[in-house]
Amino acid sequence: MKIGIIVAMGKELDLLLHLLEGHGTVTVNDIVFHTGTVGTRQVVAMQCGIGKVNAAIGTLTLIDTFHPSLVINTGVAGGTGATSVLDIVVASAVAYHDVWCGPGTVPGQASGCPLMLPCAFDPACLDKIPGAKFGPVISGDIFVSRPEEVAHILSMYPDALAVDMESAAIAQVCYLKNVPFICMRVISDTPGGDDNISQYENFWADAPRHTFEALKALLATL
Repeated sequence: MKIGIIVAMGKELDLLLHLLEGHGTVTVNDIVFHTGTVGTRQVVAMQCGIGKVNAAIGTLTLIDTFHPSLVINTGVAGGTGATSVLDIVVASAVAYHDVWCGPGTVPGQASGCPLMLPCAFDPACLDKIPGAKFGPVISGDIFVSRPEEVAHILSMYPDALAVDMESAAIAQVCYLKNVPFICMRVISDTPGGDDNISQYENFWADAPRHTFEALKALLATL
């Protein structure tokens, strides 16, 4: 089973690469793919860049080049108030908060796709990822930082646990290419809070590197 792992930022990739054994690289379309194993799993990891377009290009290149059986999106996300910094969120589904394709669709729904893009994670395995929470992760092309932005997202998705800028685009490509998708994010800050920018900046220094050990736990559930 070959698993593709996608992160958005170099800081996230740095936390991930130390888990890879037999590390090698392959460059396609100017994207560096990192190959190796995590435990018994064959892995291809990549940094797609921030935002939906970067995420979609990276995901399609990954799928067409390496043909993974599963794609996992991991990294950091903002919380919505139902989570705390360093909580792990496993997505039940993902969706957009900044999409409307006009008549015949509802806000958040990409054309030709369901409103809530599916995730392949079995919630019965949640107890194998210590402290993980299970619920929707919502994406858009803004860095969510203001209370009114969080309120807008919660008005669309009241049970949303986390917000990011890539997971729905990755999920949409996987949906269209019929590749199972899982999203697992670590909460870096609480958008709308008085100190969310400092939370985000300090997260990278304060977060223990074993946070990404949760990925090993996730792989063990597959």
